[in-house]
Amino acid sequence: MPDPLAPLFEALESINNELTTFHARVARLEDSGAVRGGSKQGGGDGEGAGDRVPGAPVVWHRIEDEEARAALWAEFTSWVIRMADTYELTTEQLPHACWWEHGAVVAELTALWTGWESSYGNEEDAAAGPYLWHDAWSRAVERIGRMWLGECTNGYHQQKSRTTWGTDPAYRKKILEAGAPGGGSAPKPKAA
Repeated sequence: MPDPLAPLFEALESINNELTTFHARVARLEDSGAVRGGSKQGGGDGEGAGDRVPGAPVVWHRIEDEEARAALWAEFTSWVIRMADTYELTTEQLPHACWWEHGAVVAELTALWTGWESSYGNEEDAAAGPYLWHDAWSRAVERIGRMWLGECTNGYHQQKSRTTWGTDPAYRKKILEAGAPGGGSAPKPKAA
């Protein structure tokens, strides 16, 4: 008579094998510093730029070490120039004269850069990464040209006519006093 618990023990053995494999993979990633808490990992958001694992997010304003920021900026700039040449970008897509002067463009390109590093630098699990990166690249280049550059596509930098939101403390105070939506603490609009 077959053991009625045999299928259960086989399933448990299979789960144990998967967990063992998963644990070994996580250990390898931690050893390489690709996982938060790994021995070589800097500050995941770019704070430890010198220890930064390729593909780790970069938040430029959080990098306090000027030397590390300058080295990371040089690496990033080289990547942007290489990609602009590789993909034959026009000034309508990415203005040659001033792309670095547009914070949103730098943020978009930084995300593309770290995504590229993740897609092409992960030998263990690249799979569809490069294809997905190209999809993100094409959408981002379209967004950059359409939304953020304004008059800069004509060969020189043109400041956008806009109000800077973060320079007026009274503006922030007004919003905070209005309260969060749905909280009932915001004053009711006055009838006209």
